[in-house]
Amino acid sequence: MAMTTGGSGGIKSDINVTPLVDVVLVLLIIFMVVTPLLQRGKDVKLPTATKQKDPGAEPPDPLIVSITPDKRIWLEKDPVTDEQLKQALAGKLAAEPWKPILVKGDQSLTFGDVRRVLKDAQDAKAKSVKLGVEEK
Repeated sequence: MAMTTGGSGGIKSDINVTPLVDVVLVLLIIFMVVTPLLQRGKDVKLPTATKQKDPGAEPPDPLIVSITPDKRIWLEKDPVTDEQLKQALAGKLAAEPWKPILVKGDQSLTFGDVRRVLKDAQDAKAKSVKLGVEEK
C-alpha cells in the first residue's frame, strides 16, 4: 500500500484574486457612502452656463447659500429664514469679511426668489456674491 502526500511537487503559481476582489468591493462601498457626504450646501438643480476661465489666484472657500425648488433657504446644511440668513451672514462676514458667498438657486425658481437672497447678502455687507451654475 503506497500512500502519496501533497501535490505533484513544486510551488503553486496561480494568482488568487479573491482577496483582491474583496478589497476592491469594500473600497467601492466606502467611496459610494462617503461621496454624497462631500457635497456642501443643499442639493439643487442648477442652471447651465458656459465656463469662462478665471485668471488669478485660487479664491477662498465660499459660504454656500442654497435655495430649493420649494423656496426654502439653506446656509450650508442648516435651514434658515430670511431674517436668520441676514444675521448669520452678518456674523460670519464680520469674522471673515473677504469670504465670498455662493448662491445656488434651483433652475425652477424665478429671479425674484433669488434676488431676495442677494439682497440679504448685500445687507450683510458681502464683498463678493456669486451665482452657482453647471457647466454646459
